[in-house]
Amino acid sequence: MKLKNIILLGVATVALTACDDLFEPALENSQDITLMDKDPEVARGIIDNAFLVIPIEANGIASESNGGCLDVATDDAVSNNNNNNYRKMAMGAWTASFNPVNQWEARYHAIQYCNLFLSRCDNVLWDYSSASLNKMHLDLYKGNAYALRGLHFFHLLRAHCGTVGGKVMGVAIHTTPEDGSSDFNQPRDNFKECIDSIMSDFDKALQYVPVEYGNVKSGGVPAKYKGVVGADGQVYDGTEEEYNRAFGDLQRGKIDGRMIAAFKAQVALFAASPAYQQAGAMTWEDAAKYAVEALKHAGGLAGMDPDGWHWFDNAAVIDNYKFTDPDPAEICWRGNVGKSTTLEADHFPPSLSGNGRLNPSQNLVDAFPMANGYPISDALSGYNPANPYANRDPRLHAYIVCNGDVIGANGTAINTAADNTETLDGLNRENGKSTKTGYYLRKHLRPDVNLNPTTDQVHFGARIRYTEIFLAYAEAANEAAGPKANVGGASYSAYDVIKALRRRAGVGVNGDPYLEACAGSKEKMRELIRNERRLELCFEGHRFWDLRRWNVDLAQLNATAKGMSITTNGSTGALDYRVLDVESRSYKNYMYYGPIPWSELMKWSALQQNDGWETPSSGSAEVVPETPQE
Repeated sequence: MKLKNIILLGVATVALTACDDLFEPALENSQDITLMDKDPEVARGIIDNAFLVIPIEANGIASESNGGCLDVATDDAVSNNNNNNYRKMAMGAWTASFNPVNQWEARYHAIQYCNLFLSRCDNVLWDYSSASLNKMHLDLYKGNAYALRGLHFFHLLRAHCGTVGGKVMGVAIHTTPEDGSSDFNQPRDNFKECIDSIMSDFDKALQYVPVEYGNVKSGGVPAKYKGVVGADGQVYDGTEEEYNRAFGDLQRGKIDGRMIAAFKAQVALFAASPAYQQAGAMTWEDAAKYAVEALKHAGGLAGMDPDGWHWFDNAAVIDNYKFTDPDPAEICWRGNVGKSTTLEADHFPPSLSGNGRLNPSQNLVDAFPMANGYPISDALSGYNPANPYANRDPRLHAYIVCNGDVIGANGTAINTAADNTETLDGLNRENGKSTKTGYYLRKHLRPDVNLNPTTDQVHFGARIRYTEIFLAYAEAANEAAGPKANVGGASYSAYDVIKALRRRAGVGVNGDPYLEACAGSKEKMRELIRNERRLELCFEGHRFWDLRRWNVDLAQLNATAKGMSITTNGSTGALDYRVLDVESRSYKNYMYYGPIPWSELMKWSALQQNDGWETPSSGSAEVVPETPQE
């Protein structure tokens, strides 16, 4: 569905009139989109609407009230909220009318706002005092509009592209505003055309925005803002003061060149993946090259943040961060920064006054290797099933609360045992807040938050971490040329990246012999890279899409989410560990691609559904909200 009648926030605000106009409406009440030509506040209001609906999954984990974490729809986690829509989807309820990952309406709405803005932004008088400052503000917002259109279109494409008659198809491309006279009955464009359109928008955006926002000193104003001829015929040379108003420290958080480079790397990896390769939109070499370009902004492999694997609780950085500061080395694009207890209220164990919502699975726990780098299934790992959490990859205890782990401002040890009768933290205590798997979430949370009495702490939301881009390069480079080849202009290989990621987390520090064993085989390195991606990016909304773009076996999509039941042996007093099935997954072989919404198919005859998705009978369609937005 596209907007036929746009109610613009900025226009609505400007057009409000006083009480004496109630019966004699003022002329400004009937103003249309041309109002933005004379009022930059209206223009900014239009593009702000596209900012406001950035997909929440791009900001990592969402609060439970905003849908929770998409990992619940995979083998990595379950929710103890039986009404969670991702849970329902994973257990067999996913249809063209019940689609918790639907992006159709919200993305097209955002694209419409971008198109409206781009259609008239050149006419806006952004600044009366200086033609050079006017050009700077135009470039700022125009560049962000192009970038936002590309970003929203990528999320739309990922959720709704698919095969039609075996051919990978995209969705309809819209680059001009629509109104009541537009023809909304448009067929889908092919996948490659969609990828090309997204990348074109990103390239256009790069013409306008700086690589990074920040104040400049004398001589730091780009040449394009010198010698600007104004409407009055005068020539204006942009000053440092003007540049800092338009592109300085106060603009940090808007989309810049670093972020756009990362967007391009994300899109290229997606398009090069097995599920979409037949479309010919990107090669693995292309994907590696785009990742290299993005990683240049992080300083390449040498710039990898040593604390990047636990950015979310790095108090030394977070607590002293100011909005106008450059982002930490790990963060390419940040979300909100501020004091809160929302995530802790959702995910702390009940003994800490939390709801324990997101429960990591035994499947994910088993994916963390031992500290020596070997998988727990390897005879050389030293894994002890009678003491399963000892000597493990440090990321396990950094991301997941296991039995006996300490969390919370008061340093509470959490007892997740099935026979725990002292607290409500035990397995399946049936209070609606306890764990269903024997594990609680730690990632994204501040361990020094207290919910009773409330002690909040600063949280740093990460929309894109450079770790994600390092992993994108490793995957693409390995697929293109093997584990140890430098690809796309890089001075490092997939092997080098994985070695650095594991080393900084304290894995395989004694030469990492398991990594060395994988370094001679593309297939073994592929398995290791995918597992590292699973661990580093867990609970950040990636695995659902990764499994599908990799075109994994259906059995892997449907892997049962497992848990751990811990009880005390009455004879020996030792703990007994028993793996249990917690929640099934019920995906069909066509569910590698999402559906076109049934409501759209009912309206537009030119739309074609993706292969395999049945159309529900009218009257039986169950409607759920789209993926919640920020």
